Amino acid sequence: MENPEFQHLGDMYQRPGFLLRRAHQISAAVFENACASVELTQAQYGALMVLSHEANIDQSRLARALAFDKVTVLRVLRGLEERGLVQRDMSLTNKRQMEVKLTASGRRLVKKSQALAHTAYEQLMSPLTVKQRTQLLDLLQILNTQLCDQAKAPFVPLV
Repeated sequence: MENPEFQHLGDMYQRPGFLLRRAHQISAAVFENACASVELTQAQYGALMVLSHEANIDQSRLARALAFDKVTVLRVLRGLEERGLVQRDMSLTNKRQMEVKLTASGRRLVKKSQALAHTAYEQLMSPLTVKQRTQLLDLLQILNTQLCDQAKAPFVPLV
């Protein structure tokens, strides 16, 4: 007689949450390996990209644009600030907000890192056909759109 506990363990490995978490681990590793020469994580790259398109954005709006909570965005920004890639200043219009902008070094790193990030994307998607890539992205968009109210951090894209 087969042990039902092993059936449940096998089932766990086929659950979307497990597979999405594992895919995220792989995605992060692929990205960080591709961007090792510029020492960027996916979160840092995302913040730099938003800042390159939106000058003097406040931290709260940046957090929403990346679907980060306040603690995560602060941690990411402190790391970038320590490297001289971003500058945070008190908002002139709202003293409770910090505005963030890229420094000249940050702008240079954005330009340098875009090709590396593209290489990471291509490597991550390389096991899939063009049709499968489209299907994967479409399905992830559906999950993200239909279940967005379940997330702890809001997502408000800038576009």
